[in-house]
Parts: sequence; C-alpha cells; structure tokens
Amino acid sequence: MAAKLKPAFDHHSVNDGELARLCAARDADAIRHVITSNNQRMFRTAWSILKHRAEAEEAVQAAYLSAFAKIGTFQGRSSLSTWLTRIVINEALGRRRSEERRRRNLEEEGIAVLDAYRDNFMRGSEAESPEVAMGREQIRKLLEQAVATLPNAFRTVFVLREIEGLDNEETAEALDIPAATVKTRLFRARRRLQEMLAPELGTALNGTFPFAGADCAALTERVMRELGFPPRSS
Repeated sequence: MAAKLKPAFDHHSVNDGELARLCAARDADAIRHVITSNNQRMFRTAWSILKHRAEAEEAVQAAYLSAFAKIGTFQGRSSLSTWLTRIVINEALGRRRSEERRRRNLEEEGIAVLDAYRDNFMRGSEAESPEVAMGREQIRKLLEQAVATLPNAFRTVFVLREIEGLDNEETAEALDIPAATVKTRLFRARRRLQEMLAPELGTALNGTFPFAGADCAALTERVMRELGFPPRSS
C-alpha cells in the first residue's frame, strides 16, 4: 500500500514568533515565505527613501541578510513585518546618507557631472514591466514622479500609509515617530499631491511601484542564494 504524502506545512498558520524561530533554525521554506510575503512592502519602503528602483532592490536584499542574521533576537514586541520594515528603513537611510556625502565630495572636487551621468544611465537601464498596459503605465509613471517630489519625511509616510496600507500606529512604530506626526505628514503629502494631480488619478495608487512576479521571484532567489540555500528546482 502506497504511503500517504505528508501535507505541506502552512506557514500562514503559524504566529510570527514561531515563524522567526523556524527562520533562525534555517528552515528554507520559512525563510522563503517571509521574503515573498514582505518583498512588496520592503521594496516600496526602500524606494520611498532612495527614489531609485535598482538601489531600492539592493537595500532590500541587504536588509534581509541583516534581518536573518539576527532573527533570533526577534521578541515579538511588534509584528515580524514591522520589524523587517524598520530594518529596511535604517538600511535605506544609511545608503541615502552615504550617497549624499559622496555627492558633496564630488561637487567639492568639481566633477558632479559624473554623478549626473551615472544617475541618468541607471534610470535608462531600468526595464519596464511588459505586462502593464500602456495607459496604466503612463498613469503609474506620473504618480511615481509626483510622489518622488514629496519631501523625504512626507514621502515615506505616504507610501507606508496610502500605498502599502499600514495604519497610523503601524507607520508610527515603523518610523519611530508619534502617530500624530504620521497624521500631519500624511495630510500635507496628500495636499501637495492634490495640487499636482487630478483627483481621479488617486484610484490608480494601488498599481504604483509594482514589485511582483519575476522581480519579486528574482529578489527572493538572490537572498536565498546569499543565505547559502540551493536554487529552488523548477
């Protein structure tokens, strides 16, 4: 009589503490589940600080490696997603500070034009998602450009609240600021965007900053490879 196959373990059914314990024990399926479940939020948060897709991906990858190296310290005071979000915020802020210092040094040396060339080249090399319809792609780009013009503090609050869907308390916890500050920054961000965009474009926000499908899978595999796990068989 053939042996019954053991049902696959459902990582959605365990709490964050148990999930962190499995990750600390280097359970590949648990780690992969955590990565794929948080990729979108992590990418959007990093982009809100760095405003560059490739640099945001690099920041997310570095944040995951840092997080899994110390996931045994996770104590469950916040959700695992919030804990990861704080890590990627710190990573992205550190990269932005380093970039700002580098820019100042280049300008002082009179070669800022090289930095501008690099930025233009990187922006030109970013691939567009082929599955996005032309009209929606144009709207998405318009929205991304408008959000990118927001001041740094407003932009990250706006992305976490309006695009990622966190509430005031979760956003405040992730950014380590009072909830009242979140409300104020969100109000000011909305007001600025309303001055630039027609109100009906707001319904397209859920489609902005896409990070799914092949992009999401590729980042997951890069992190898994850096953590020493073999490639997933197709």
